[in-house]
Amino acid sequence: MQFVALDVETANADMASICQIGVATFVDGKLCDEWGTLIDPEDHFDYMNVAIHGIEPAMVRGKPKLPAVAERIRQALAGTVSVCHTHFDRIALHRAYQKYGMSPIATTWLDSARVVRRTWKDLAWSGYGLANVCSRIGYTFNHHDALEDAKAAGHVLLAAMREMGLDLEAVQHRVSQPIDPERASFGAALHRQGNPEGDLFGEVVAFTGALEIPRAEAADLAAQLGCQVAPGVTKKTTLLVVGDQDAAKLAGHEKSSKHRKAEQLVAEGHRIRIIRESDFKALVYSSSGNGPQ
Repeated sequence: MQFVALDVETANADMASICQIGVATFVDGKLCDEWGTLIDPEDHFDYMNVAIHGIEPAMVRGKPKLPAVAERIRQALAGTVSVCHTHFDRIALHRAYQKYGMSPIATTWLDSARVVRRTWKDLAWSGYGLANVCSRIGYTFNHHDALEDAKAAGHVLLAAMREMGLDLEAVQHRVSQPIDPERASFGAALHRQGNPEGDLFGEVVAFTGALEIPRAEAADLAAQLGCQVAPGVTKKTTLLVVGDQDAAKLAGHEKSSKHRKAEQLVAEGHRIRIIRESDFKALVYSSSGNGPQ
């Protein structure tokens, strides 16, 4: 049995702005190889992201750009099962390869968060974030370091496999099934509260800036993905989706009031991820099976 766990950190709201990557290879239930590096994203760093991972522009100066390490990443992931905790890292890698005109990696992706939600009943609907799950299984790591997070995702998968008594192939089949068949139906009345079977159930999302699609449609897509949709940014917000044009202005600090509120909350210790609308749509269509693989 072999799989590769991957994690990335990004410099700003553009998910293609990878500034660190970690790759960990597991064979027969043991970590057998690990590799990670800082990456020059050729992009600006936003305060929000730096506050989370601590990587500053000076730290990536002189580090390789993604094309310089892309083949090493491809060799590690191609033809195997690639594990990441939620779809964010998967989409970020895909967007970064697109950014440089490189073809996507032919690999089979497995979301360890989806595995967790089907392994421990008390984590099915909340508490399945990487840090909380690692605390549950007794694994200590340095959160928001890409290599540390990659290894953590791998150990989470191994713990879940032991808990369920399933091998890797059986786990892949299990994640394609409903978390709880009795709660599998998703009625229209719950639409804006978030599909409980959605891959991002538990996330609270808000939208800001000029979106290409109507806000109502964006809210519907978010709810299908599992997100609770909120009209504004609060302490409960975990995800802020910014219109692509507005995200491009962030380097010039022309931020919306919602973005500034999110920044203030991050400074107070709250964890909020900011992504562009196009990346949000990639998450949605990836989850539905029609997006980037």
